[in-house]
Amino acid sequence: MVLGGILFLSWRVFEVITLIPIVGMLSWFVHGYTTGPNPSLTPTFILVLFIVSVLALVWAIATVVTYLRARHSALFVALVDLAFVGAFIAGVVLLRGISNANCVNWHSGSLYADLGPFSAGYNDGSGTNFGVNVDKSCAMLKASFALGIIECVAFFVTFVSTSFFTNVIVVQ
Repeated sequence: MVLGGILFLSWRVFEVITLIPIVGMLSWFVHGYTTGPNPSLTPTFILVLFIVSVLALVWAIATVVTYLRARHSALFVALVDLAFVGAFIAGVVLLRGISNANCVNWHSGSLYADLGPFSAGYNDGSGTNFGVNVDKSCAMLKASFALGIIECVAFFVTFVSTSFFTNVIVVQ
């Protein structure tokens, strides 16, 4: 019982920690599409994963906060987790087009910004210059895609562990 509770809480905290960046990055896109000089509808591939992530974040926080009550209804928690596995799979499938994108371009040139360990380019004094150009939108969508896959696995693990510990508790 104690082991199951520790595993459940640790996975839930992990889920919350990985859901926060997804919600933040995708909310930047939603805000960008809905405000500005030409407001438009947010594309489905962004909106589905955003809505699923927001709902999953609320669910994960609620089950952590109400853990003592949630363990009495472990079967319900497991079924909702399984539903989130399916929803995250749908969101990741819709965003799958970003998986082959190249978000970082290396280029040579004279541009160099010395920011210490966060330098944008390199100049060794011999005339060799190179820099990196990161497409922010592409990188954020790709990170959301990868974190969505991680959330699929994390919610499946909590589904399996909650289901297993429910059966162990019932058998005893």
